[in-house]
Amino acid sequence: MGELVIEIPEELREEMEELPKVNWQLVVRRSLKHELKEILELKRIISKSKLTEEDVLELSEKIDKSLSKRFKKSLEG
Repeated sequence: MGELVIEIPEELREEMEELPKVNWQLVVRRSLKHELKEILELKRIISKSKLTEEDVLELSEKIDKSLSKRFKKSLEG
């Protein structure tokens, strides 16, 4: 099995130490497996997309503007 070394913030390490019975290796392994599955699914979806990067940026900008307008309107209301 491969080995991965990561750095974590001191605060997180201290919180983890408060739970010594937790198998952190298993927790991290499961988390990585879940995230990898999500990333691979996104990669699969993206590979089928006919949008260019420019199209995606344009669409993203339109969505951001729309959400901003909706948020501002909700503050007024």
